[in-house]
Amino acid sequence: MKKVISTDKAPKPVGPYSQGIQAGPFLFVAGQIPLDPETGELVEGDFEKKVRRVLDNIKAIVEAAGGSLDDVVKVTVYLKDINMYGEFNKIYSEYFSSSKPSRVVVGVSNLPKGVDLEVEAIAYIE
Repeated sequence: MKKVISTDKAPKPVGPYSQGIQAGPFLFVAGQIPLDPETGELVEGDFEKKVRRVLDNIKAIVEAAGGSLDDVVKVTVYLKDINMYGEFNKIYSEYFSSSKPSRVVVGVSNLPKGVDLEVEAIAYIE
């Protein structure tokens, strides 16, 4: 059975997709960019602020499905500047300190709306 997951604590989709889809115990979280859920606008400021917004959006979607970041089993990160890998890791480690999911980080030439990063996740929620 497939269930659409939606929350006002994460930005509304900017295209034809859902924030999250739960299929059985698996939750597939759509790629999140640094959009503020209250304004629908891109977060301005430094890279850290943008990373935190993206990870907070993912956290909100996982929590809307009844889980927590500890339930995340796989993360894919797209960075426009791979040189930001170290700074990203520092912030990411705060969110995934006790339960580290498997992960891949990919350097890309461009992302939607010209943002610096996009992150998607898969969680296993029993």
